[in-house]
Amino acid sequence: MTIENKTNPNLVRLIKDLKEMAREQDAPIWRDVAERLAKPSKNWAEVNLSKIQRHANEDEQIIVPGKVLGSGYLTKKVIVGSFKASDSAKEGISGAGGKYMSIRKLAEQNPEGSGIRLMG
Repeated sequence: MTIENKTNPNLVRLIKDLKEMAREQDAPIWRDVAERLAKPSKNWAEVNLSKIQRHANEDEQIIVPGKVLGSGYLTKKVIVGSFKASDSAKEGISGAGGKYMSIRKLAEQNPEGSGIRLMG
């Protein structure tokens, strides 16, 4: 997969950094996320809070290679990382006692990628 058609320099840098981290840390989850972000954005995952509520466990780390949307509700305290998130999704996550962060920040906090659930 090539990223030469991407025009967002932050996204291009993120994809390259995730691939590098996957090699250095032997963490295939970061390569998978990078490959998904390299695809056209119309094919990116869009995950609602209701899906996170159904599939996530309490205190789990979730990564969404795309966008988190605010439809539904969330009662579980989870850490969610994604490239984008709606304001209502961020409010729903923090309202449940969880935390929202960018994919880059989540990757920096957990470079080996252990205990992260990929949704999307």
